[in-house]
Amino acid sequence: MSDSTTPRPLDHVARIQAEWARERPDLDVRPQGVIGRLHRLAGLLTEELCVVYGRFGLSEGEFDVLATLRRAGEPFERAPGELATHTMVTTGAMTKRIDRLERAGLVTRRRAAGDGRARVVALTPAGRDLIDRAFSEHMRNERRLLDTLTEDEAAALESLLTAWLGRAEQQGRD
Repeated sequence: MSDSTTPRPLDHVARIQAEWARERPDLDVRPQGVIGRLHRLAGLLTEELCVVYGRFGLSEGEFDVLATLRRAGEPFERAPGELATHTMVTTGAMTKRIDRLERAGLVTRRRAAGDGRARVVALTPAGRDLIDRAFSEHMRNERRLLDTLTEDEAAALESLLTAWLGRAEQQGRD
């Protein structure tokens, strides 16, 4: 991880804040410093993550489906609605993802045991092999991305983000 004593250059968000502060001195633009950087960083990180998914012929959404099935444990299956909930997409979007993955031979659909109306989606052996390889590379990529921070910075950031996300998710439920 990097040395935290290295001086920081003025970033994109700081330049935008300076322009808004000049143009609208009546507004407090400090929230933009946090939200703007998180938004920009999320976009940059997503681009970097998608490069790895692409190496395995997967979109971000397809990676999410395979990863959700894999971490379910044996027999690596879930109901389509459960997959949609875990990956935070609509059931329609999930159907499209499952269709693509099924055509690629990475998942199968079958009737649920004990309920002939319900369906489950399961990883095929090829799907399990692919997600295991892709996830290993994904973790190496995430480590590389975090290596720009010191261990202490990464731990502090994780703590802050965990607290903030927990509160935001709680507000969404209230």
